[in-house]
Amino acid sequence: MQTAEKLSITLPAEMVRIIREKISAATCSSNSEVIREALRSWMEREQRLAALEAAIVRGVTTPMPDGRKKSEQYSRNCGSVLNHESCCHERG
Repeated sequence: MQTAEKLSITLPAEMVRIIREKISAATCSSNSEVIREALRSWMEREQRLAALEAAIVRGVTTPMPDGRKKSEQYSRNCGSVLNHESCCHERG
């Protein structure tokens, strides 16, 4: 069985309201359960984002059939991989 540690936290009124709504709706049975569920969701989201980031890096760094890296092609067309949003808006 996992050991638990008791914490005391301070939250803004809006977050407290959301926690109480979850309990009232019987979605969760306690403040702790709401917080645990929120943290699990956050951790899962972080893992998905890390996997997506890794896939993007793999995709950008994989050589194209002619031997160039996709990032080189992207840079030539759009300026830079990191500046994707602004370059794509400029191309309109």
